[in-house]
Amino acid sequence: MYPTNLKYTKDHEWVRIDGGTGAVGITHFAQQQLGDVVYVDLPEVGATLTVGQTFGTIESVKAVSELYAPISGTVTEVNAALKDRPDAINSAPHDSWMIKVQLASTADVDALLDAGAYEALTQ
Repeated sequence: MYPTNLKYTKDHEWVRIDGGTGAVGITHFAQQQLGDVVYVDLPEVGATLTVGQTFGTIESVKAVSELYAPISGTVTEVNAALKDRPDAINSAPHDSWMIKVQLASTADVDALLDAGAYEALTQ
């Protein structure tokens, strides 16, 4: 159910590494718990992230939840399409990245969960 090319956090974010950059989103489990996503507040390009710290919020019809950085680094891109179509997170959570981050350290990635460990966490 969870793509094996992604790494996961216990806070239900995922990261897909491509070279020195990581695309970040939320998992199927997270979007399912949230319900219909209606708004996403994301950082600006150039913002510095630290593992475990809040980088934005996601709002659904049920609640507003914080988003936590799975990796440290600098935001290089923000998915502007989510401003008009935040519901894409519900329909394709593992394809709907929110931000791209230039990695500060590959050690952050090594500390994340693989698909099997994440799936076990959500059982």
